[in-house]
Amino acid sequence: MKKKASPEKEMSFLDHLEELRWHLIRSTLAVLILGVVAFIFKDFIFDTLIFGPKRSNFPTYRMFCDISRSLGMDTFCFQEMPFRIQSRTMAGQFSAHMWTSIYAGIIVAFPYILYEFWKFISPGLKENERSSSRGFILIASILFFLGVLFGYYLITPLSINFLGNYQVSKEVFNDFDLDSYISLVRTSVLACGIVFELPILMYILTKIGVVTPESLRKYRKFALIIILILSAIITPPDIVSQIIVAVPILILYEVSIYISKIVVKNQKKAESLK
Repeated sequence: MKKKASPEKEMSFLDHLEELRWHLIRSTLAVLILGVVAFIFKDFIFDTLIFGPKRSNFPTYRMFCDISRSLGMDTFCFQEMPFRIQSRTMAGQFSAHMWTSIYAGIIVAFPYILYEFWKFISPGLKENERSSSRGFILIASILFFLGVLFGYYLITPLSINFLGNYQVSKEVFNDFDLDSYISLVRTSVLACGIVFELPILMYILTKIGVVTPESLRKYRKFALIIILILSAIITPPDIVSQIIVAVPILILYEVSIYISKIVVKNQKKAESLK
């Protein structure tokens, strides 16, 4: 008796596109719903989160102030940032409110977006591939939120402190535009969230045979240069900030080598059992 083909194999290209469309629609709805919630809680989003790194009582500044004082310095000890934030367009504040809410929705909805992505690709995976990839959503989400926290509590305050205090002349007072300030916070947070997905990326690349543990070890020196360049891009141009960013990324790279090694080992074991 002829076996009935599975639904996944019977789906045409247009069926896959239709399936993808619904996954995208559900992901977009999740972002919009959470974006509306963020829009409603404007005071918390802006006064507490966005403008938190501007205040002297921000946890990062207090920590660095205590450390610098123990070393006989007062680098991060201050009462007020020497700059103001302004909006110079009629729709500037409303636009900032709207787009910030959308980005907040994307960040909070990230696990659900991953879930929808996984639901789309998982039917095309073999049973052993699905079982070996369990925990993908949880691990990827944890890494992303760790990156977001790292960007918010380290990169953002370091950048604001450096750029907010930088002056070419005492004749020039820093009046930063609202969009510019929010862009710095947003870029720092999202860039770190994406960078912290490096182990997941290396896992996928190893699974499809693009990289191996040997190649990652071989090009470690080049990776170090790229990491330093990346650190210089997403941080203010001072050596302390660059080191603070480079160290976690280097650790993630070493973790990626270990993950790649495990993937290759499991692949060889599966091949030997065939």
